[in-house]
Amino acid sequence: MTIPLTAPTLPDAVAVLAGRRLAVLTGAGVSTDSGIPDYRGPDSPPRNPMTFQQFTGDEAFRRHYWARNHVGWRHVGRAQPNAGHRALARLEERGIVTGLITQNVDLLHEAAGSRNVIDLHGRYDRVVCLTCGTVEARTHLASRLDALNPGFADEVEDVEIAPDADAVIERTQHFVVADCQVCGGMLKPDIVYFGETVPRPRVDAAYALVDEGDALLVAGSSLQVQSGLRFVRHAAAADKPIVIVNRGGTRGDRLATLHVDAGTSETLSALADDLPDV
Repeated sequence: MTIPLTAPTLPDAVAVLAGRRLAVLTGAGVSTDSGIPDYRGPDSPPRNPMTFQQFTGDEAFRRHYWARNHVGWRHVGRAQPNAGHRALARLEERGIVTGLITQNVDLLHEAAGSRNVIDLHGRYDRVVCLTCGTVEARTHLASRLDALNPGFADEVEDVEIAPDADAVIERTQHFVVADCQVCGGMLKPDIVYFGETVPRPRVDAAYALVDEGDALLVAGSSLQVQSGLRFVRHAAAADKPIVIVNRGGTRGDRLATLHVDAGTSETLSALADDLPDV
């Protein structure tokens, strides 16, 4: 259940952020109102996401992943931006938000109209060959997987969708995986897996975005992984104000100027209404 905004929290957030240009870091909580569950929210079931080592080192794991992803990615593709995504796009259009770093792979910020977006963990809409580097659109791969596995996606029901276009199903042992059309190499979603590092140029661009802003706004992230927490630490080291909007506590709370314990859609919408132009 969304925790309603209490009287002092929103005015306090406005007071901290008003007159400042904002760098924004978002996590899975921003997309829950678009129908994409998060991994670590208060009501999320336990998950054991596949690691990069499992994907590359075990054919059975890889087959199981692609079978699940073949079902789940369509759900992510049908998701629409929610009020929180649209609020951030409005703030960027007004020059208050300088840019977004998102830990999500769903591209909903771009769909909402945000322009300066760093997709820290990659994008669900393309795959890359680990041998030759060829990039293939996920829609094109879907057609190839449908041809290799006729009717598979339509036969699977009652799936649980996860933030990386994953889906939990049982019948995967006969699924046929597609290889790179250029070199026959191993294909992998263009997403940073657990156990894999974010490309350094992308990290550097994210640090630069934080440096460019006068304050950091974190929305919908528990900051449980170093991938996102490092930017909060970076902003804190530079003595920049930090406002976190998240349901439940985060690892960055001790560094934050203010933690608004509420849902992101209503809070970001309120901020977009109440923050004055810079």
